[in-house]
Amino acid sequence: MIKLEEDLNNLTKLLVNMATSAEEMIVKSVRALIERNMILAEEVIKSDDIINKMEIEIDNLSIKILALYHPEAKDLRKVTMIMKINNDLERIGDHSVNIAKKVITIADKPPVKPLIDIPRMAEKAMEMLRESIESFVNSDEELARQVCEKDDEVDELEPQIMRELITYMLSDPKTIDQSIQLILIARDIERVADLATNIAEDTYYIESGEIIKHPPRKDQKLP
Repeated sequence: MIKLEEDLNNLTKLLVNMATSAEEMIVKSVRALIERNMILAEEVIKSDDIINKMEIEIDNLSIKILALYHPEAKDLRKVTMIMKINNDLERIGDHSVNIAKKVITIADKPPVKPLIDIPRMAEKAMEMLRESIESFVNSDEELARQVCEKDDEVDELEPQIMRELITYMLSDPKTIDQSIQLILIARDIERVADLATNIAEDTYYIESGEIIKHPPRKDQKLP
């Protein structure tokens, strides 16, 4: 159906626009942290309404396509996965806002320590997000799989950051409030990486029809 194809193309364009906005929000929130820039943090917070409206527009068009055309096979996978990706992008926006709000609470305080691991963690998470969107746009199964394999790299940095900040808190109680905010920021960044993984998994499913979520552990025997 020509009309179905037109609506699917429009739906894809809307999702790519939302992905671009979500990526800009996380980039700005991390930059606000590194630069201790409250003005940039406020910009991120104001962007939340825009991405929320995008989410509603994508959901409405997705429901319309399902109701009018009853798509099958890959078209059905695409619409249903776009609805999931849409939700994940909105959540990335929420985590960006969380980071920005925490930046505002610590921006006028002397740094606890030079920021090294958190920006490194953020760069990996943002790379995963960019590549997950690229895999969706280009229908690239292999890139989607590669994104999923990178999630462990981000997961390994979070406890390392936490241990170091706890050490600072124990040695100097005046650093407690700011250290807690940095731990929570690291957690937000880790969740962005998880959501980028979700997008890559959903992209892989759209293209292949194969589910790669929840792979068995290395020590787990398959039935």
